[in-house]
Amino acid sequence: MTTRSPSADRPATVSLAEAPLRQARNSAALWIATGRSRGHEIVRRRGFVAVEGDERAGTRILIQEAHLDPAEVAELGEVVRRAAGAVTAEDPFGATDLSHLSMRNWQMPVMLRAPGPVAEPALEVIRVTAPEDLRTAERIVIEGFDLTGFAPYRPGELFPMSFIEQPGVDVFVALHDGAAAGACVSVVDDGVGSHYWVATSSAFRSRGVGRAVMLGALAHLTAFPVTLTASKLGRPLYESLGYTVAAPSTWWSSTP
Repeated sequence: MTTRSPSADRPATVSLAEAPLRQARNSAALWIATGRSRGHEIVRRRGFVAVEGDERAGTRILIQEAHLDPAEVAELGEVVRRAAGAVTAEDPFGATDLSHLSMRNWQMPVMLRAPGPVAEPALEVIRVTAPEDLRTAERIVIEGFDLTGFAPYRPGELFPMSFIEQPGVDVFVALHDGAAAGACVSVVDDGVGSHYWVATSSAFRSRGVGRAVMLGALAHLTAFPVTLTASKLGRPLYESLGYTVAAPSTWWSSTP
């Protein structure tokens, strides 16, 4: 499974029923790109992808099929048990029970936006190419998502420079009066786009930064169907941008 640049992809046709599968595939593409850029071990099976990070980064599991066979479930257990840090598992199908691994769970909706134009963002949004801008995006995401595992801050640990060199991966930063205020990541894979790590710096919340950075990122994806997994707070914004709820995704988390 590899990511590809938008120019190399032909936009796919995706129905609401297909959105969980396409979100599963895109999330795997993101985390494979992340694992490669960080030098982490990547495990790929029919039913799941796992990116095994260190104690600070943790391990990410991406369920890829609605039904895992017993051997895959057993191997997932081994991945969780040997994890050096916290484990987060995404199951867009909501079908795999990981409670026997002492993992807590919650649900967030998978959403789908059909191809189409978007409005101009009210703020300037840049596509990141320079190391200093990537460091800025990194800090915004760490703060916005309260990624305590990455404290104290080490430049390039969350987003190594090679992250934005991965095919299909882009990072965007929104500027408010010239100051970096928000960030997000977009990934295009197999004709479908998706967004991740949509974050606003605490100093700029409730100023339209999240909307601006999303519009700036979507401007590069108007020909593509786009999926995402929404938080409770983010869902109203995404609905206002044309996203529709497709299905609940189950997330699992454990600490070592």
